[in-house]
Amino acid sequence: QKNTDHLLAESVAPHNRYFGVMLPYTPLHYLLLEKDFPALVMTSANLTDEPIAYEDEEACHRLAEIADVFLSHNRRIFTRTDDSIARVMADRPLLLRRSRGYVPRAVPLSKEMKPVLAVGAELKNTICLTRGDRAFLSQHIGDLKNLQVYESFRQAIGQLKSILEVEPTVVAHDLHPDYYSSHYALEESGMQPVAVQHHHAHLASCLAENGVDAPAIGMIFDGTGYGTDGHIWGGEFLVGDVGHNERVGHFRYQPMPGGDLAIKQPWRMAMSYMQSIYGEVPEEHVAFKGVAANERCLVSQAIKKSINSPLTSSCGRLFDAVAALVGLRQVVTFEGQAAMQLEMIADPQQSISYPCSLYEEDGLIIYDPTAMIMAIQKDFDAGSQIPEIAGRFHYSMAMMVTEVCLRLRKSTSLNRVVLSGGVFQNCLLTELCVAHLENAGF
Repeated sequence: QKNTDHLLAESVAPHNRYFGVMLPYTPLHYLLLEKDFPALVMTSANLTDEPIAYEDEEACHRLAEIADVFLSHNRRIFTRTDDSIARVMADRPLLLRRSRGYVPRAVPLSKEMKPVLAVGAELKNTICLTRGDRAFLSQHIGDLKNLQVYESFRQAIGQLKSILEVEPTVVAHDLHPDYYSSHYALEESGMQPVAVQHHHAHLASCLAENGVDAPAIGMIFDGTGYGTDGHIWGGEFLVGDVGHNERVGHFRYQPMPGGDLAIKQPWRMAMSYMQSIYGEVPEEHVAFKGVAANERCLVSQAIKKSINSPLTSSCGRLFDAVAALVGLRQVVTFEGQAAMQLEMIADPQQSISYPCSLYEEDGLIIYDPTAMIMAIQKDFDAGSQIPEIAGRFHYSMAMMVTEVCLRLRKSTSLNRVVLSGGVFQNCLLTELCVAHLENAGF
């Protein structure tokens, strides 16, 4: 955790209470650290959205515009592999990125199975290959929309098959038909394809990683995942096991104006929620600071007329909206930035919950954040500090998770809860959820 007298520039981990630290793991690192540097700041050898460079010639060519000097050595790197990232949550280390040092270490399976290749989703891609009663995962590959990353993805498949001496006949892919990983499975692999819904994969992978071969309640919160109804899911209440699951509830669907553009411009989700609640949105609202009037008008009309505004149940987009509503982030420069900033500014001592609206529709539990957003807006207008509002928001989300799990325990008799999806990389939210669930006997 940062202290007030650290020596590093403000541009290192901005709007973040923490630094990431690493231990030396190569001889070159030890040679560097023999020098009396007060600190060394590291970043990965790649441009945004590109794979890391791991060969000297490649690095000199691709990184010449951002690096003044290249330090090389005579030990050939065989495979490009990003550093792993871990964080302590609820008194235990949790991997946020399982890569160098952990792969291709296997995850034990409950039974032997025929070889299956799983090619993952399109963002933050990782592949997996089974052999016997083991699942072998690749290093972090990245976002497949980039051609170089896609080539790295294909290379990783070949390497894993070669190392394990396995030729799979079945390929599992994300349900989204337009992901590049799905295109590979359906058009290039030559194997029998099996589509897997994104959030069931989250539930199943968490159970497998923890060695659980039994059903559980799943709170699966992330930014995006193609749903079986064609909508964008991301705030999902599931019940199931590794092989099967049932969607028993979700966040209320909300228009996502501009589609993927709303991910980069959180003010769009703020407008979506405010317009559905209040009808009209004040032009001077802090969520739209710096947004041109004509752009606000176009987005407002798109929401009203359902033009390029797919419906989403995404929890990640709710975090984005709240960050914009309190003036933290109208636009972002990297994925998850608004939610991260909201977490980092939050007062973790807040213990008052905003209203939680849960109702049943077509046999599903629906979480409606309308009352909470209205209360947040009321607090903000009354002059409440952003850390207080952000802290209450996180506390409220944990209370909502606990209440949904209590209802599902009553109807299913299940007492095990899976928390999975990118939103649970939020340490404050995860620790609050774990504490409240444990207090409730889960």
